[in-house]
Amino acid sequence: MTILPPSAGVIGWPIAQSKSPLIHRFWLARLGLDGDYGRFPVQPARLGEAIRALPALGLRGVNVTAPHKEAVIPFLDRLDPVAERIGAVNTIRVEEDGMLAGYNTDAAGFLEPLRPLLAERHLFRMARIIGTGGAALAIAHALWSEGFAIVMVGRDPEKTRRLRASVDPAEGPNSFTASLESFAEPLDFAWDDRSGVLDLLVNATSLGMKGFPPLPIDFSHVPPGAHVYDAVYAPLETPLLAEAKLRGHPVIDGLSMLIGQAAQAFELFFGAPPPREHDAELRALLTA
Repeated sequence: MTILPPSAGVIGWPIAQSKSPLIHRFWLARLGLDGDYGRFPVQPARLGEAIRALPALGLRGVNVTAPHKEAVIPFLDRLDPVAERIGAVNTIRVEEDGMLAGYNTDAAGFLEPLRPLLAERHLFRMARIIGTGGAALAIAHALWSEGFAIVMVGRDPEKTRRLRASVDPAEGPNSFTASLESFAEPLDFAWDDRSGVLDLLVNATSLGMKGFPPLPIDFSHVPPGAHVYDAVYAPLETPLLAEAKLRGHPVIDGLSMLIGQAAQAFELFFGAPPPREHDAELRALLTA
């Protein structure tokens, strides 16, 4: 019996822009593991067929990117508790018995570069999250679990409200919604003293990505000292991050989340932790 090397991949529509193969192949090479990781374009209308074919294709699993992170759930046999709570899946593992298990590593990957900040004590934490897709879902749940008051910002009022309700079913005083249009207009008040407060602005949309228009935001909505975090990684410095830097805000780029979430997925697929001591070399490869 021939045993094939372990293989995994990423599905989405489109998918050509994904840097995930570079990341996983880099780690496989550094560990000396015989395996591979590829891109698989999957049209939304063919999603169910593609997912059901994973065991027959001999894949250990796939990462899931836009627009499939929520749509993929009905085709899975079980969900990890984190993915079930979030309501979005970015990693599918094919189990030994052929069952398909859904995970969400976006939440932990997003929080990874924030860990030093989260280890500090704060009087109050507030995050403004722009976007209503699967990544925004994971980010909102991750920050809510870390004690943040959440402002969900989106174009579609009903979808934005549903996302807020999924994070905070009671819709209490620490979660809010706002329109993206309102964030493009200047505020008519000045910010108060924000000492002791951890503020975040997070772009969880495709706006600012290569081929997309910039995120339309007026920086009067960004409190002094707020950290600006963009989940977009192509380009690495988006218009949002460039302006934030000019205004003196600390920034976090999308590669931080991309590498963090990939690390958990790699171990699920290949059974070994990735060699994170090579992160600097990996970032250089991804930005070359």
